[in-house]
Amino acid sequence: MKKNKQTTDNNANNILMRILTLVLIGLSACSSDYTVSTNLDKENFQTYFSHAQVKVFQDDSEFPGRYKLIGPVEGEDCQAKSHHAAPDKIAARTEARRQAAQQQGNAIIFSGCALIDDDQANKQCIATVVCYGMAYQVEPLKKIN
Repeated sequence: MKKNKQTTDNNANNILMRILTLVLIGLSACSSDYTVSTNLDKENFQTYFSHAQVKVFQDDSEFPGRYKLIGPVEGEDCQAKSHHAAPDKIAARTEARRQAAQQQGNAIIFSGCALIDDDQANKQCIATVVCYGMAYQVEPLKKIN
């Protein structure tokens, strides 16, 4: 008989704990006094992916339509410490494309990239790659139906 009473008491305690847990979860879910903070921002996404809208051309004869010169752009990638990765030409070109997009450009022609060791102009870098180019607005060819 004692075993049944003890089993009944344990079952009752388990049921009470479950009810209490559900009540607490319900109360916390109903609370409207919470805020969520995040660094996700539409502007950050547009800036981060803006370079994807800028196509790289070898020269202006490749442009599919009329074009307008926007102006010079440059991008750089810095190696801040000797144990960091060497500066990267691709990252520098991506930064130049991002600058072209910020100026409403959709095309770029690169004139070259330069590796600057022991960068005296920028004491924060031990080496820097700088890529130079010209940004353009290019009209796409219109399709004829």
